[in-house]
Amino acid sequence: MMGLLALLAVFAAVGLAGIVAVTLLVKAVLWVVFLPLRLVFWFVVLPLLFVFKLVFGAVLLLVAGPVMLVAILVSLIAAVAALAIPLLPLLFIGFVVWLLVRSSRPAVA
Repeated sequence: MMGLLALLAVFAAVGLAGIVAVTLLVKAVLWVVFLPLRLVFWFVVLPLLFVFKLVFGAVLLLVAGPVMLVAILVSLIAAVAALAIPLLPLLFIGFVVWLLVRSSRPAVA
């Protein structure tokens, strides 16, 4: 019985080795067959894709550039307002003090 199990293990190992050998052979044949297509892709199609990407990025920048400029200006105005609004009471007090100091100065003729 053990001899049959050992024989089955040998057949399984030989079968697995055969499957691996056939797989490697098919892979090598496909690699050789598709090598010209891969070369065409790397030397012709890929640079065209890079040019398309450059053109698409430039058009997108032309479209999104003004929108981004407006968004930056609005955010700067909002930041200045957010910083200035809490200081308005101090500005008002300074203005009142300035009015009082200016009005109490004697007139020079």
